[in-house]
Amino acid sequence: MATLEPDQTFITSDDALDALCDQLIHSSVIAIDTEFMGEEHFIPRLELIQVAAEGVAAVIDFPAVQEAAPMARFWEIVCDARIEKVLHAGRQDLELFAHHAGRLPKPFFDTQIAAAMVGYGAQTAYANLVQRVQGVKLDKAHTFTNWSQRPLSREQLVYALDDVTFLLPVHRHLRQKLSVMGRSEWVDEEFARLEVSLGAQARDPQERYQRIRGWDSLKPRAAGVLRDLAAWREGEARRRNVPRGRVMRDEVLVQLARQTPRTLDQLRGMRGMYSSEVERNGQALLATMQQALARPESEWPEVPRDRKPDPESTGVLELLQAVLKSRASVENIAPTLIATTGDLQALVERASPVEEMDIPVLRGWRRQLVGETLLSVLSGDLKVWIDPQLGKLRFGHLDHA
Repeated sequence: MATLEPDQTFITSDDALDALCDQLIHSSVIAIDTEFMGEEHFIPRLELIQVAAEGVAAVIDFPAVQEAAPMARFWEIVCDARIEKVLHAGRQDLELFAHHAGRLPKPFFDTQIAAAMVGYGAQTAYANLVQRVQGVKLDKAHTFTNWSQRPLSREQLVYALDDVTFLLPVHRHLRQKLSVMGRSEWVDEEFARLEVSLGAQARDPQERYQRIRGWDSLKPRAAGVLRDLAAWREGEARRRNVPRGRVMRDEVLVQLARQTPRTLDQLRGMRGMYSSEVERNGQALLATMQQALARPESEWPEVPRDRKPDPESTGVLELLQAVLKSRASVENIAPTLIATTGDLQALVERASPVEEMDIPVLRGWRRQLVGETLLSVLSGDLKVWIDPQLGKLRFGHLDHA
């Protein structure tokens, strides 16, 4: 256990990790972060775990202690439902914790999401948030450090610790602002959405294809082929523990889905196909595509309609965007947290009755804040005009205009 400061330690042994657990187990809130290397692996290689609680901050050298008995105890603490885990932009950290601990750590508090909800802007970087809340400018010199190299310098360890030592005061500040603004339940709703998203992502590799650029330009049957190819790649990358692109690049999967070669020679002739991959998995690829092509039409994915909005609907979309930005400005919240352009376009097109539409802006706090206003504008029940003196949008019924 190499000492950085009296209350900051570098954990490299079983005894040191056990002693840290003794300190953490009585905490109600802990700040937590990771450093990992993801370039060469399907599941990023966890290198460091930074953790802070009242009176203690430490960096855990994960490769040094991952097989140690106290590590299981540490994961129990991370997953303890009585302890709130504070992270910043923590999706990848939570995914790693879920992988190593066997379950998702709950409850958690993401300071980036909370910051967007109280007026600090969407996707605020940790260093910017610390500077605005704490007035401290963090050193960014080790942003691109190779965390797998040993030994780590004192400067690298201090840099890693900074990622958690300021999280606790930032968390307290954001909790207070959320309470004053009446948005504590809102942020809990967002964390619940993230939890559902992480769970669904882990459970269903069949939905991975929707993250591939260009999938929505395919015809439904080809999209079904892409879905199966992407699921096959997911399993292969996991088995070999290499990045997905090392098995096959996204654009090659899309090309295969469009052309569906039926022989090894046709596969070899595809641009971007590695000959080694054809030799290794050519037959599996052909079988995967044939299986997808054999599926009945009822099992093909739904593909968004590929058409440009007419000029009139574009004008309505721009009006809704203006309404959204106006309401977000008044409420001091990032507009992109409330609704995306796709959400608004779906409202404009309204392919199904409003009560059947499953989009975030029509649920929970979003509907309360802006969704009902947008629906009223679309139905003509609410009018929008510009206040000539203030130059701002105003809303009201026609007899109030």
